[in-house]
Amino acid sequence: MFSAIAPRYDLLNHLLSLNIDRFWRRRAIDHLGWEARPRGLYLDSCTGTYDLAIELAHRPGFAGRVVAADFADAMLREGRPKIRPYPVIPVNADALHLPAVSGCFDGAMIAFGIRNLTDIDAGVRELHRVLRPGGHLVILDFSTPERQPLRGLYLNYFTRLLPLVGRLVSKHSYAYSYLPESVRAFDEPDQLAERLRTAGFVEIGWKRLSGGIACLWWGERGVDPVGAERGSNAGPDVVS
Repeated sequence: MFSAIAPRYDLLNHLLSLNIDRFWRRRAIDHLGWEARPRGLYLDSCTGTYDLAIELAHRPGFAGRVVAADFADAMLREGRPKIRPYPVIPVNADALHLPAVSGCFDGAMIAFGIRNLTDIDAGVRELHRVLRPGGHLVILDFSTPERQPLRGLYLNYFTRLLPLVGRLVSKHSYAYSYLPESVRAFDEPDQLAERLRTAGFVEIGWKRLSGGIACLWWGERGVDPVGAERGSNAGPDVVS
């Protein structure tokens, strides 16, 4: 599905969000804390066509590298021209089994990807594994507004108009019906925060953006959770 919509992915992201997605990504990078290690190595998991990786890479003062990983190779290929001026390294990889040694990243981020994982808890544990102690994690994803009339307007747009426009532009029959379905099934903000806590993250926080249309979570890699075998699922060292 993600490979099929890759050619129209950027267009639809900006069109369907009325370009608000750019603002959300800026807020995500603002919470990453990269300024403490501007020459560090950072992970953008479920990168898609690299928008979040680029948002970090082009920040004034950033002198590090961004490993941009996604399991949909068509997404990586579609976005590759966008990363030519930037220190962004594309990696075709599964977010549940990242090809990176434990503790190698100074920070990690994931935008609009965490709810798509087949096992969210495993994905959060994997992000914890690859972060160095004290490394920061930022998660950005959709949520549902709580207050009326925004909630009613949003649900009407999200469940009716968005799938129609997405289907017409992408030529894919299901992808943009899957989007609202996946958001409805996704965690409430406090539930995802609890998953982060269970995985061993500390200093956890979250806030709703744009009235609750999106939500931002952040945390810091603490000690390993009790019973965890640190590095037991480490992949080959392709990131060093």
